[in-house]
Amino acid sequence: MAKIINIKNEILIRVYIVGSVLVLFALLIIGQAIRIQVFDGEKWQQMRDALVLEEIPIQAERGNIFAADGSILATALPFFDIRFDPTIVEEEIFEENVDSLARCLASINIEKTEGGWKDYLERGRRGEMQGYKHLKIKNSVDFAELERIKKFPIFNQGNRYASGLIAEERFKREKPFNSLAHRTIGRVDTGRNINIGLEGYFNNELRGESGKRLMYRLAGGDWIPVGDLTQIEPQKGKDIVTTIDINLQDITHHALYDALERQNAAHGTAIVMEVKTGAIRAIANLQQNDRGGYGELFNFGIGWRYEPGSTYKLASIMALLEDGHIELDNLIEIDSGKYQFYEETLVDSGKESFVSDTVSIRRAFEISSNVGMAKLINHFYGKNKRSAERFIQRLQSFYLHLPTGVEIKGEQKPYIKQAYNKEDLWSGTTLPWMAIGYESLMTPLQLLTLYNTVANDGLMMKPHLVSELQLFGEQVKKFPPTVVTRRIASKETIAAAKELLEGVVLRGTAAHLQSNQYRFAGKTGTAQANYHKIRGNEIHHVASFVGYFPAENPVYSCIVVVNDPKVSIYGGDVAGPVFREIADRCFETKTAFYDSMQQQSISNNNHSLLRTKELPDKNIGYRKDFESIISHLGLQHRPPTSEEWTAIVADTDSLNLQRRTVPDKQVPNVVGMGLRDAIYILENRGLEVSVQGAGKIVRQSIIPGTRIRGQQIKIYLG
Repeated sequence: MAKIINIKNEILIRVYIVGSVLVLFALLIIGQAIRIQVFDGEKWQQMRDALVLEEIPIQAERGNIFAADGSILATALPFFDIRFDPTIVEEEIFEENVDSLARCLASINIEKTEGGWKDYLERGRRGEMQGYKHLKIKNSVDFAELERIKKFPIFNQGNRYASGLIAEERFKREKPFNSLAHRTIGRVDTGRNINIGLEGYFNNELRGESGKRLMYRLAGGDWIPVGDLTQIEPQKGKDIVTTIDINLQDITHHALYDALERQNAAHGTAIVMEVKTGAIRAIANLQQNDRGGYGELFNFGIGWRYEPGSTYKLASIMALLEDGHIELDNLIEIDSGKYQFYEETLVDSGKESFVSDTVSIRRAFEISSNVGMAKLINHFYGKNKRSAERFIQRLQSFYLHLPTGVEIKGEQKPYIKQAYNKEDLWSGTTLPWMAIGYESLMTPLQLLTLYNTVANDGLMMKPHLVSELQLFGEQVKKFPPTVVTRRIASKETIAAAKELLEGVVLRGTAAHLQSNQYRFAGKTGTAQANYHKIRGNEIHHVASFVGYFPAENPVYSCIVVVNDPKVSIYGGDVAGPVFREIADRCFETKTAFYDSMQQQSISNNNHSLLRTKELPDKNIGYRKDFESIISHLGLQHRPPTSEEWTAIVADTDSLNLQRRTVPDKQVPNVVGMGLRDAIYILENRGLEVSVQGAGKIVRQSIIPGTRIRGQQIKIYLG
């Protein structure tokens, strides 16, 4: 019995001992938990935050934006963040080259000395710092510098798994042409919710699709990839091909810039649009900055509404013509350029108005008589609400109440008052003031679209800036020209409008802008920007010119608007010269204009080309060569000229050698010549010649009469 009791006591003692140990262990765990949660909680919270696993997006390469000829307007240039994993480099290679590598790294990143870099690399090799497999070397390295770094000791061992070199690619947006079309190209900043220009409008197409990679974050905020696996590869964004002609954009930008500087103006815009398609070939927007220069700070051509002034008179007179109220040779009293509507007095600005009481409607438009146009609109549409509504409806039939829908966010909607609407502050002076371009608001592009439609014989095309989307050079979507309406007015009205616009340049307010090389059509505008608010010396003006060229067979329409010029206020003096310079440069550089004039000449003079086929005609060349051939063939010809170069013109029974003048300082006309003679003439005048085709010259890229500046000229044979 005693033995049994001893065994029980021994078992109880063991149970008590084990229980005591378990209780003690539990108390230690509880104490440790209390210490971690209560006393060291903040420390462990920081450590938890310091090491976080997340799927981090990998930036996709953003698509490029191209000009019409393939020139890059905006591109994503690759930049690299350089990292180094010293643990995978062979021991012998690391020890032999660490000094040299430290010296090289000190030359590209002065954050550390040569000794500092060596210590940093060795500590990383021993694993004595966080992220030791992902040591930071340098951020934002371009491709050229990356290639240089790859040649450093250790880094030159080959691939990443031998050299430890890690180059993490990202992209930075660059615009090779800097300020050209800067605002139209635009930019995107998701952090600040900025989406402007083409970059903003086509952001979904350009940005591509981001990839994803599993990474963990260190205490310093750096992210390190887990292994080298990318779960989802990024997909490159699509490229945009715009309608911008980079050469014409350069011409337009600098012509506008020079004018703004001359006038010390606040800002200005100039837009060039292709008549047949509505393609915007150039758009410049310049605003005075704090340094006194001008930069592309806002897209005035699309995002700025203004009272256009006299350029709006085209819409007014088209309404009168379309409703059958007038003929151009009807007479109108302009009262020596001064007339009172209720309490407001309207005054003309042209000198001719002050000495004229009665002129034709045609002449009133050419001299831009405010009195004449205002009286006409008020007489035919100002009788009652119904007649006023008819005028508003006619303006709407010209699509002046709708935005163009161009591919840029922020286009302002035009504003046209509704007849007798109190909310629109309709008054007795509203109609006559609307007639001359006040009390209505529109953007320069919207007004240009009206003029472009007139130039296009009434066919309205939607203005557009993008022709297609591409991916790796292959077209994925095309944006063809879009017809808004087949005809905004009758053929007779359109023809009369074109006649009036040509008259402005031939005999009116733009007569001083004429060119002896080509004809253009358009309208000047001089508006008071704050007409209803300020009187006296504080009035500011908007000067403008809008039209198209060449007048006979229009290729481009163009608008120039200059806000608050200081030297002169008149559209013909401020904006007109910009239009003329753009047109001049186009005729110097664009074959389309030579083709256009040549086609019109053929159309107008077709009978003169239907000469006898028995005799050679319109051959041009060296006079002595022709005399030898004609003499050898025994043909009759009239006494030749003494000029060095001649043209053969066939009469019914003989040949006539006519003089062909070849100027020294102007581009000569070589159409009709043989290739040898043409090259001899052009190269001797300092022109660089390129040739396409075979046969006789049928076309040249620079219009004859253009001043020679060492240009490159292309001649076409056929």
